[in-house]
Amino acid sequence: MLLTLIRKEIMHHILSVRFVALLVMCLLLIPLTLSTNYRNYRQSLVDYQETVKLVNIEETTVNPKLPLEPEREVSKLILKPTPLSVFANGLADSLPSYLGMTRNGITQGAPALVSSLSQLFGYLDFLFVVGTVFSLLALLFTFDAVAGEREAGTLRITLANALPRDLFLWSKLIGGYVVFVVPFLVSLLFGLLILVWQGFPLGELEIFPRVFSIILVSLLYIGVFFAIGTVISTYLDNSKTALIVAFTVWVFAVLITPRVGFIAAKLIAPTRTSQSVYMEKTAMRDDFNAVIDEEKWNAIRELPPDENGNVIVGGENAKKVDEHVKPLEEEYRAKFQDYADKLDRDYKRETEQQEQIGEMLSRITPTSSLTYLATNLTQTGKAKRSNYFQMGHRYYDMLHTDLFSKISDHVFNRAIYPGVAITQPPNLETSTLGETFRQSMVDVLLLCFFAVVLTTVAFLKFFRSDI
Repeated sequence: MLLTLIRKEIMHHILSVRFVALLVMCLLLIPLTLSTNYRNYRQSLVDYQETVKLVNIEETTVNPKLPLEPEREVSKLILKPTPLSVFANGLADSLPSYLGMTRNGITQGAPALVSSLSQLFGYLDFLFVVGTVFSLLALLFTFDAVAGEREAGTLRITLANALPRDLFLWSKLIGGYVVFVVPFLVSLLFGLLILVWQGFPLGELEIFPRVFSIILVSLLYIGVFFAIGTVISTYLDNSKTALIVAFTVWVFAVLITPRVGFIAAKLIAPTRTSQSVYMEKTAMRDDFNAVIDEEKWNAIRELPPDENGNVIVGGENAKKVDEHVKPLEEEYRAKFQDYADKLDRDYKRETEQQEQIGEMLSRITPTSSLTYLATNLTQTGKAKRSNYFQMGHRYYDMLHTDLFSKISDHVFNRAIYPGVAITQPPNLETSTLGETFRQSMVDVLLLCFFAVVLTTVAFLKFFRSDI
């Protein structure tokens, strides 16, 4: 009996206008967005390779006895684009293109699309299509599943034939979901074939499991919105009212609530900008340098003049001045490092607290969980950003130990020195698929929770309804 009801529901959807809209959306949006975004990725990869070549031809050693401006970038940790960004661009274009290593700290290169007008309209990728377009279509497939039958009077007739209510509702859910998912999967398969034809490395061990996981997560997300539409349909008797309510729920769930969460977080836990922290470090170093310069000139005034009454700053006199200033310079360098570390810790704590609040508030809706999970799977989300900046700080610590701690602004005796080799930047670490799921377990559980709870609510309401 269930299979008969499912076939009836499938035929009902296939002959409807909403199926035509779904088919057009699938055939146009998915292959087109995947193909276009892969071309953008290849261009980004070429830009990355050219940037690496330019950086590699720069000098690889620094003489600590020669001046080195505190703002000069002696090395760069360059962000390499990931091929999975064709599915979810995430933070890829908003992250700094490189992290520059200076004596004052870490500077950030301009994002990839800092001057692009396309940012005004958001980014069109597979994640956007699933999270925004198909969530709305899922509600359009289910808003009248029960309300429409009740309004037309067919629900009373159908259930009068001793048909169990659970089978009736399951047929609505399964039939509509099958009709929805089949065009989605077929168009996605067609898009993947186009990607492979263009050179996308789908068969790689690190790529295919992540793509497969993205597909499973997308199917689960669509199932959540099928459950939402079914709940709306069981609570309302009029299909027009159900459509209005479904659209309102979609607006709040997809467009408003995820953004409101982070707006509220900025009000609850405000924080400084990274540029203000960098400028504060620069101001403190300038203050320290001014004190050391003053001490240096005091030491020069105490030097004995020659037979002509002139003070010669060179040779033994230069060594005496350097030895006099060296203890004070070491003391101030330690103070600066302690102060810089404190600034970094405070800034990191403030930003992490603000983001945690924003994430927590935004997870009220399944769209946020899909976004966090999909961007982590494609290595364009919070985990990638965290690894990028952590690697930058580790690289800076390496350079500070090997180079920056040996540089002095106040040495008179600038003798020829063999130079200190600049430590080359390490490769950026990436999380494994297992680690990604462990990091995103909250979002996986939330999507499952939404699907199970909403489906249960729909069934309980339908069982108790007076038909």
